[in-house]
Amino acid sequence: MKIVFGYNMRKNGIVMINETIEVGKINRLRVYKNTDFGLFLESNCEEEVLLPNAYCTPDMKLHDEIEVFIYHDSEDRLVATTQKPLAMLGEYFYAKVVDYRQYGAFVDWGLPKDLFVPLSQQKAYFHVDDCFILRVCKDEETGRLYGTHKIGKYIVRDMGGLSQNQKLYAIVIAKTPLGYKVIADNKYEGMLFENEIFEPIAIGDKKEVYIKKLRGDGKMDLSLQIIGQKSGNQEEFLDLIKANPNFNSKSSPEDIQSTFKMSKKNFKRNLTALVEAKKVSINEGKIVINE
Repeated sequence: MKIVFGYNMRKNGIVMINETIEVGKINRLRVYKNTDFGLFLESNCEEEVLLPNAYCTPDMKLHDEIEVFIYHDSEDRLVATTQKPLAMLGEYFYAKVVDYRQYGAFVDWGLPKDLFVPLSQQKAYFHVDDCFILRVCKDEETGRLYGTHKIGKYIVRDMGGLSQNQKLYAIVIAKTPLGYKVIADNKYEGMLFENEIFEPIAIGDKKEVYIKKLRGDGKMDLSLQIIGQKSGNQEEFLDLIKANPNFNSKSSPEDIQSTFKMSKKNFKRNLTALVEAKKVSINEGKIVINE
């Protein structure tokens, strides 16, 4: 049995058993002992961790390789789970505060034990039901995971090796007058501009983005579409034209964005492509479908 969970180690295309157990990450481990409390899993170096009964299934057998997330449980014991948190070590997520104490706050991150955010890691006062963008970090002395609201020091300004149209994965972290600020690939700061967004977007959303421009200040301009690519395919665009016959190249940018989910520039580009393909024609400013 091989349970695929993601974020595993590979060598020559083959998924490998972890050499050592890594907290805050997905580990591929081997089942080596069955107990009343659950299954004990081991790494290649024979480090062991318990997978509690709550996460064991009848088809898990000795010597199976299982991918699990490793963290400390409510009693600070190292434990494995087949559940996946909202973010792993070094990743960002939109966290909701579920409890607050004098020494810090606790946020929901998708696991039975909430993630602790020490008072020293809060840029603003946390209150129950507040939501913040946090990064998952690890205390090097204790090995325990914690969340931080102070994410600025983790931003990487060296963008060497990146290029225009390269695809990255981003989380939206803030709304600004220009658009939305994001963190891409868990390390780069970028901006999605309001006038180039043609779909619903909110803080905490995770999006595929494309590099539009690498700036000299170590930040990047990003797009939700490949630069220079036409929005949608020709047949989809033609269907939208048929469903909205009153639109043309003189329609307002706001109406085009609302209906076609694209800029007026892209609308005109797609319309030109339909004309060149002889699927439509323009007659006195109106779009005519060529049957």
